[in-house]
Amino acid sequence: MDRTRPVEVVATDGSAAAARALGERLVAAVSGHGPAILPTGPDDPLPPRRLTAPVAPGVAAVVTTSGSTGVPKAVLLSGTALAASAVSTAARLGGEGRWLLALPAHHVAGVQVLLRSARAGVPAAVMDLREGFRPDAFAAAVRAADPAVSRLSLVPTQLRRLLDDADHGGGAGLDALRRFGAVLLGGAAAEAALLERARTAGVRVVTTYGMSETCGGCVYDGVPLDRVGVEIEDPDPSGAGRIVLGGATVADGYQGLDDPAFLPGRRFRTSDLGRVDPDGRLTVLGRADDVIVTGGEKVPPAVVEQALLAVPGVREACVVGVPDAEWGARVVAVVTGAGLEPDLVRGAVADRLGRAAPRDVRVLEELPLRGIGKPDRAAVRDLFHPSAGATPT
Repeated sequence: MDRTRPVEVVATDGSAAAARALGERLVAAVSGHGPAILPTGPDDPLPPRRLTAPVAPGVAAVVTTSGSTGVPKAVLLSGTALAASAVSTAARLGGEGRWLLALPAHHVAGVQVLLRSARAGVPAAVMDLREGFRPDAFAAAVRAADPAVSRLSLVPTQLRRLLDDADHGGGAGLDALRRFGAVLLGGAAAEAALLERARTAGVRVVTTYGMSETCGGCVYDGVPLDRVGVEIEDPDPSGAGRIVLGGATVADGYQGLDDPAFLPGRRFRTSDLGRVDPDGRLTVLGRADDVIVTGGEKVPPAVVEQALLAVPGVREACVVGVPDAEWGARVVAVVTGAGLEPDLVRGAVADRLGRAAPRDVRVLEELPLRGIGKPDRAAVRDLFHPSAGATPT
């Protein structure tokens, strides 16, 4: 008797029709009435033909990671884990609800929007993303949606565009955003200033933390969902260490790869550093492999980024380390914002940060992004390669 399940490739192109078709196949896969699905899209880092080998009977979806660690992988998500995530989200938000999909359908966050709405008994409303995410198109999608649509997932870049549009005389997108009873914000770190702007504007933001390996966000506003556990592995004296997530939403593993990040007891060792604060909330400090060692000092990029974001006029910041003959690594940064002078930005944080201050700052119109909206740190590093014309300071 064959103890495997076939995998069906379901291609998406950003259109509403493709997202709805994916939603139908997803529901069948989770319920056990159809093959497992492999959602694909134009930005997939892995070719689908490598991922269609039969899977274990309980696997409902094969979702590719964005490759933010540099090694894209295919995550095996069981129907049980996907359902547990949807149920726990509904419990945290006060019940099932109808969602608007404004994210790429083939990413784990998009998959979850489709599943959550289907569990509420009605398909998700869908924004057409073939021409990208624009505030005016978002407002039009909300106007066209059923008034019962009350929940939404965004990444920080989308939220920032809606707020900036309102600041520059738009506002239809922000008005539409205010109608949602819950706006989940995840996929990348959201700086405190952005969250304050959104909440001041009347947006009901709920920050989420998770990854494809945990069926998407499983920690909301720092608090784990029901049936989700958080551990800090080998904490230092400050309480910071590697974040380990566990519980019902953890994936079955990677396709074709036995990875030690999956631990016994349905636990997943993330690539992130964090600490559990005295009030029991998780604070994420950034990726462990992004820590910059300069002159023997460990510099978490998130600390430098928060300092840069406190400089008037800085809208976004991304900090990386690049090789340096004297210090081992040099802290560098790119920022976005109108009328910024790199030397003034650096000077504004130099006294506060000391050696951790960026030794070189560049101003860009937009941060390079990858996947669902994560800063592309590899692309930022490339900007400071000697062949790119960077001049160390």
